[in-house]
Amino acid sequence: MEFNIATEQTAGGVAVIEVAGELDLYTAPRLKEALLQALGDGMLRIVIDMSGVHFIDSSALGVLIGGVKRLKPKDGRLVLVSVDENVNWIFQITGLNSVFDIFQTREEALEGITA
Repeated sequence: MEFNIATEQTAGGVAVIEVAGELDLYTAPRLKEALLQALGDGMLRIVIDMSGVHFIDSSALGVLIGGVKRLKPKDGRLVLVSVDENVNWIFQITGLNSVFDIFQTREEALEGITA
């Protein structure tokens, strides 16, 4: 499956990074790049829409945790959209489901991040 990543900004000032494909050692640097770009643009609320992701490994989890660590001191937030059972299971067994707010839809995530 091909890897795709796209970033957009909502009218409410939220950066949405949409990822599709496998998030692994080879593609995680592209996610990190998009995340750093959003942070560099001063975005403090970031939604990572992983509804098109069916595999995630530790390198990608590290990128996501890095994003949270960079946002925390600035009172920022990073939330995820994830619907894949296997991906959500990874968050559960690693305990990262307590670090991230994980939503079923982009709409829920956008509502949740601005609440």
